Formats: sequence, structure tokens, C-alpha cells
Amino acid sequence: VHVDMTTSSPQGTRRIAKRLAEAGVEMLDAPVSGGQQGAIDGTLSIMVGGKRATLQRYRAVLEAMGRKIVRCGPSGAGQTVKLCNQVAVVLTNLGICEALVLAARSGIDPRVMIEAVSAGAGTSWQLQNLAPRMVERDFRPGFKVAHQQKDLRLALEAAEKLGLPLPGTGLVQQLFSALEAEGLGEEGTQALLKALEKLADTEVR
Repeated sequence: VHVDMTTSSPQGTRRIAKRLAEAGVEMLDAPVSGGQQGAIDGTLSIMVGGKRATLQRYRAVLEAMGRKIVRCGPSGAGQTVKLCNQVAVVLTNLGICEALVLAARSGIDPRVMIEAVSAGAGTSWQLQNLAPRMVERDFRPGFKVAHQQKDLRLALEAAEKLGLPLPGTGLVQQLFSALEAEGLGEEGTQALLKALEKLADTEVR
């Protein structure tokens, strides 16, 4: 069996799976979400594409790394769902950055805003984990801007093949491109805040 845990093109994955099947090799596409710490702790979310029977045979291997293992459909489906995950992640990140800039410009301590919003419907993993780092100006990468850009390009390419507009995702991709142009591609994705601060002429602290 060949298990691909990278994030890659759904269409390319289906081509590879077809070629492997012709050679008698089974394949699972099994991209992950949960970051480096999730991999260390064995708590990743693993999105699997491929035959149900193949997954059942090799589930124990994936369970060593992941807490949540979901079969999403045939070959390529795991990659598609991973791209959906990345779309949701970056748009949540954008919303948090806009909220921080709005609070700062309004004279609200961003730490107070984070505390208040974290208790309500606006909460998210990113608000609780990345927003405090943004306020402390800690842009060390858990996941780099450059790596996120690769995933967004894949998502936008997949959407284009479907004739599907993803305006929010396209906007974030442009903002990350601006960061890369400034040499910030190796910073964490929370550096998206810097692009919003520049547009708003407002610094969050």
C-alpha cells in the first residue's frame, strides 16, 4: 500500500492512484490537520481518500498518529477535504486579524477582546492559540506562510477546475503574497495580521 500524507492536488492524487492500481498497489491519500504538536501527541485529524477496505486494513497505522480518522470518499477525496480545511482555517485567521485591528483602532485592549470573544460563538482554536501570539508579536511559525500559500494555490486550482469562485480564499492568498514579497514567507500564518495592520495603518499590541 502507498499512503500519501502530504497535501496535494486531488486530481493528481487520482491519477497516481490509478497508475498504482494498474501495478497492483493500493493507495490511500491521508493528509492531516493539527500541526507539529498534534503529530507529536498523536492527536492529528486524518482525512482519508481511498477504498474502505484498504483503510480498515491499515487503520491501526494511522491511529498511531491521529485521534480522528475519517474516510472522506474515493481516491482524492482526502485531499479535497484537506483543502476545505485550509479554506476554513485561513478565513478564520482573516476574521481574527480584522477583529484585532478593529479592537485596537477602537481603543480596546486586544487581550480583553480575545478573552470576551473566546467565551462566545466567535471562539476558535486559532482565536485561543494564535491571537495571543499575535498580540505579543510572536510570529514564529507553527505553519509557515509559504507552506500555506502552496495549499491555497491547490485549493484555488481545484475550485477553478470546478468553475467555483472562492473570493475570500483568493483575498487571503493575495495578502499572503504581499507578505512573501516583503520577505515574510518563513513566518507563521499568524503574520497575516501584519498585512491587515499595514492596510489599516494600525498596530495591534
